Amino acid sequence: MKIFETEKAAEAVANEVGHMNDVFSQVVDWCVTMGGNILGAFFIYIIGRFIIRLIKRIVNGFLERRNIEPTVKSFVKSMVNISLTVLLIIAIISKLGIETTSFAALLASAGVAIGMAFSGNLQNFAGGVILLLLRPFKISDYIIAQGVEGTVKEIQIFHTVLTTIDNKTIYVANGALSSGVITNVSQLERRRVDWTVSVEYGADFEHVKEVLLRIINENPKIIQDPAPFVELKELNSSSVDILIRVWTMTADYWEVYFGLRKEVYETFNKEGIGFPFPQITVHQGK
Repeated sequence: MKIFETEKAAEAVANEVGHMNDVFSQVVDWCVTMGGNILGAFFIYIIGRFIIRLIKRIVNGFLERRNIEPTVKSFVKSMVNISLTVLLIIAIISKLGIETTSFAALLASAGVAIGMAFSGNLQNFAGGVILLLLRPFKISDYIIAQGVEGTVKEIQIFHTVLTTIDNKTIYVANGALSSGVITNVSQLERRRVDWTVSVEYGADFEHVKEVLLRIINENPKIIQDPAPFVELKELNSSSVDILIRVWTMTADYWEVYFGLRKEVYETFNKEGIGFPFPQITVHQGK
């Protein structure tokens, strides 16, 4: 009887040891397989990044050879980069042993939430396509839109990148940009410069006008067709306001805008034309 019990206990121990060996063997096999998958995924990432850089270089070279407009070039490069990155992520997930069909089913089951989360980006993508087709501006244009202004540096798949005068970078969503008001300052070759010069009461208007026209005609940056406009604008409480309108090339706008102000100030002082200042006349009753 004791011999039978001993044999039974030995058999149980042997079975337990065999079971543990099977479990250990499965763990080892899983670690080996998972390690191989992780190593494979790492190599896929390295090779994938190399291929992406190569494709981007090929696409960029193709766009350069075809003399594609910078606006289109920027958008296409952004779209290619994002598309290839998504494909690389899917390849890595598949190599790690995650079923892409299960992954797709998971995304499909959460379609409503994902759709709501990405609705803004889809709108921005559509806005980028609209901007690309309608072309209200191009790279290097100076625009005013959505309460900001700056030079267009890049048109990406979801955003348009602006650089401000004081060298700040602004990202404007393409969806809002395509559906809002856009002021393109650089689109036309010529711009009109408007400003008002004030002189004191008692100044000879015809003499002032003659001096202003002389200053304008001596400036090579000012276009004479259309002809410069200099006329009396308003009689203010302490000044006589004269309106000046001249045309110049868009690239020379700010030089003319600020340069003529300085020229007017220096010339008026030489000509004895006085600038106004607030005055109050007090009459004392008897």
